[in-house]
Amino acid sequence: MASVYASKRDGYAGRRSASGERVSSGALTAAHKTLPFGTMVRITNRRNNKSVVVRIIDRGPFVRGRVIDVTPAGAHALGFSGVAPVSLSVVGRS
Repeated sequence: MASVYASKRDGYAGRRSASGERVSSGALTAAHKTLPFGTMVRITNRRNNKSVVVRIIDRGPFVRGRVIDVTPAGAHALGFSGVAPVSLSVVGRS
């Protein structure tokens, strides 16, 4: 499951991520617990088959059952808000 983070509402946007980069709700970035910072990951929404490539810049999610947190821009590209079932594949490094 993927979830949305870094919205302006939750106050996380604009803060520094674990990598030191500022989090932007409009960027195609994400948080993952173990993948190295800079890893490019293709996320596919299993409900609608939409996919997007994001760059890992932060750690998380810290909620059981979730594997990745995406910014609102990433969630929009994937066609969901809240949480969604996804598949992940590493496509490279930035």
